[in-house]
Amino acid sequence: MSDDEDWPDEAADDTALVLIPRFIAAASGPFWFSTVGQPLRGTIRRDALAWLGALGFPHATPIALRDWREAAEAAEGTGIDDPAFETEEQLRAALTSDAIDIHGEEAVTIVLTHVAAELGPAIGEAALNATRVWGLDDFGLVNAAAGAGVQACHNAALLLLAGRAEDDHPFALKYRLFERGRWPIALIGSSLHLF
Repeated sequence: MSDDEDWPDEAADDTALVLIPRFIAAASGPFWFSTVGQPLRGTIRRDALAWLGALGFPHATPIALRDWREAAEAAEGTGIDDPAFETEEQLRAALTSDAIDIHGEEAVTIVLTHVAAELGPAIGEAALNATRVWGLDDFGLVNAAAGAGVQACHNAALLLLAGRAEDDHPFALKYRLFERGRWPIALIGSSLHLF
């Protein structure tokens, strides 16, 4: 094998090293939870339907949650009973394996830990501010919203590390909903509860 044949792997490593800091900078923006509670119109509805279709639930319907109380009720029902959760876990496992094949387990762990450490405080503060705007002081709900946002960032960074920065991947589409100020909480029955 010639030295030239090694270049694609090195280029992939370099690309991830450049994209991750850019992603962190972009994800530090002020958009988190900025449009929660608003009706689902136009772009938001299209993005939600695209995410559901890419995830394998094309017949599910996004429904708008009106306030943080409804968001709290939907968040209480999330977890392993959410069919989207299992699908996302399978996607996450496959991407993690791909990322480790490219960069090694230690590097992937370090990068994903760094992403969470850099973005977690800003997302947590945004969730706290968003609940306070609505007159709430519920740290459990703040933690649930912030945790969902950090998980979306983790998954988006994992896409970059796995060399899969595709606009139509379910993780990219879900992150886009957060980027538009929303919180996709749970798929309950055939309804996506979107705040």
